[in-house]
Amino acid sequence: MAALRAAKQALRREIKGRVAAVSDQEKLRQSRVVSKKLFKHPKYLSSQRVAVFLNMHDEVRTNDILQDIFKRGKACFIPRYFTKSSHMDMLRLKDMEDVKMLPLTSWNIQQPADDDNDRDEALATGGLDLILMPGLGFDKKGNRLGRGKGFYDTYLERCRTHPKGKPYTIALAFKEQLCAEVPVGEHDILIDEVLYEDEE
Repeated sequence: MAALRAAKQALRREIKGRVAAVSDQEKLRQSRVVSKKLFKHPKYLSSQRVAVFLNMHDEVRTNDILQDIFKRGKACFIPRYFTKSSHMDMLRLKDMEDVKMLPLTSWNIQQPADDDNDRDEALATGGLDLILMPGLGFDKKGNRLGRGKGFYDTYLERCRTHPKGKPYTIALAFKEQLCAEVPVGEHDILIDEVLYEDEE
């Protein structure tokens, strides 16, 4: 376990360095490429209930994706993390105005407040068709390196026991986040696909 943890930590540092070296302009450009690929993706087009993350500075920008989800009339869910545990819920957003009103957490992520209990939680109201996943690093086999808190792995475990079953998972990545191999443990759940700008 210790060796795995050390390997993950080393890789996190390496990827953070690579992503930090990418200009904001380039991050935005790659984000647009990834968004366009997503908008043509059959799984995205057929999904009615989509979970997406509100990006941090070192993640693919998701603003265009949020707008597209609302434009197409899909149900949009975003994570609410509980910092003292690895528990996360996916709560429904109404529209882009709703996004702007969300408070910032200590991690500088926008999310519904802890006492905001009026929103639909995805698993309590019909499950999810698709989860768009953040992460620090990915390999082409679908292994994902998160930030070490286990929020998404724990949530996907809960999805597995939902009558609808596990949703399709697509990670959104900068090219700089791709690795030859991500070290994984038994609790790490494979993602179905990683979208990034490849040399098409």
